[in-house]
Amino acid sequence: MAQSKEMTSGPSLPLILNFTFPLLLGNLLQQTYSLVDAAIVGKFLGINALASVGASTSVVFLILGFCNGCCGGFGIPVAQKFGARDYVTMRRYVSVSLKLAAVMSVAVAIVTSLLCGFILRSMRTPENIFEGAYLYLLITFIGVPCTFFYNLLSSIIRALGDSKTPFWFLLFSTILNIVLDLFCILTLGWGVAGAAIATVFSQGLSALLCYIYMYRKFDILKTEPADRRFRSDLARQLLYIGVPMGLQFSITAIGSIMLQSANNALGTACVAAFTAAMRIKMFVMCPLDSLGMAMATYSGQNYGAGKPDRIWMGIKSATLMMTVYVIAIGALMWGLAEKFALLFISPDETEIIDDTALFLHINTSFFFLLGMLSILRYTIQGAGYTRLAMFSGVSEMVARVLVSLIAVPLWGFWGVCFGDPTAWLFANLFLIPAFIYVYRRLQRIVVKEGRVVANS
Repeated sequence: MAQSKEMTSGPSLPLILNFTFPLLLGNLLQQTYSLVDAAIVGKFLGINALASVGASTSVVFLILGFCNGCCGGFGIPVAQKFGARDYVTMRRYVSVSLKLAAVMSVAVAIVTSLLCGFILRSMRTPENIFEGAYLYLLITFIGVPCTFFYNLLSSIIRALGDSKTPFWFLLFSTILNIVLDLFCILTLGWGVAGAAIATVFSQGLSALLCYIYMYRKFDILKTEPADRRFRSDLARQLLYIGVPMGLQFSITAIGSIMLQSANNALGTACVAAFTAAMRIKMFVMCPLDSLGMAMATYSGQNYGAGKPDRIWMGIKSATLMMTVYVIAIGALMWGLAEKFALLFISPDETEIIDDTALFLHINTSFFFLLGMLSILRYTIQGAGYTRLAMFSGVSEMVARVLVSLIAVPLWGFWGVCFGDPTAWLFANLFLIPAFIYVYRRLQRIVVKEGRVVANS
């Protein structure tokens, strides 16, 4: 039987660190999907194919970000009920969330698949890479249910304090993705479409393995017929928490789409540099994302247990860990960014390598802002204030739109490089006072008979 784990007692730093580490490994593996796709495509199919894969990165983030945000939100009531030891309601939340996921993921897949061409033309995708970008985007959108269910099931398992199990399934899936990438691209000759097919199939397998394991190994999730009924009141609560989290990612992505559209207009070379740099950046920011995800579960459980003071302890511990990492990765990127660029780009493409390194130098120099953003946003979400956290996404969107409309036309690729750091700054200017507001409310939580009754 798999073991669930409470984080409502004991020193916060080792609890968060131990919970974060498997999350980090899992996130690194998920980013390995993107790294492998881009590296194989760039090395074996060329710069135009690499640009095709990256031309719609921000659109993929918009759609998959919405799905993943909803999944994270669906896990918050599960974590809260687990912390409150209300296991019956917890199981009912799990059952309803799976039904919602089935409907939502299929609807998103259908709508987005029909809009692929319109999306790419709206983003001013260069004609010489349009066909490849269309195929990659279409297959990715068709596979949305695979991604949705993997992230939902992983979120539920993490809500029970188990961050290790999803990692093992993802490890197997990542290895499979690498093998399928090589097979589909080199043996079958499917080009960028083969890279997308390999990724979708691998994530679908991860979702299936998580589902089988979850219900076979977690006795706490074994349901009665009454638990499996669709309950509209629980569905509303899940949507009330999950949809704002999804919209937060989507709103953030709107700014990213504007920024990427401005970058696309700079030409294929800038698109290729942006693609390579983003793949590397997404990989090295995994520890910050993982730390934030750990704080969502940690704060959710302690909110459910009526222990707001432990949430503040967790913030301090997470900030210490984040600061150490930010210093280390900043030094590494300033020394080796060009070497990392060679994973995707041939040595003779010196201009693209220089632009990739420039993007990484600027972005990692501002990683402390990103780290604070992750910690504060996920903590607020874990306490159930997802609509408030959503507005930080609005701040990011506004910043990226301003950069794309003003800085990129004036300074070209330099302006693109400052898009994300500007967005992180704007988000923190909102999140810091927002957290102070939330924490003061949490301190007034009323606890009766071991369960959270209300906050005012």
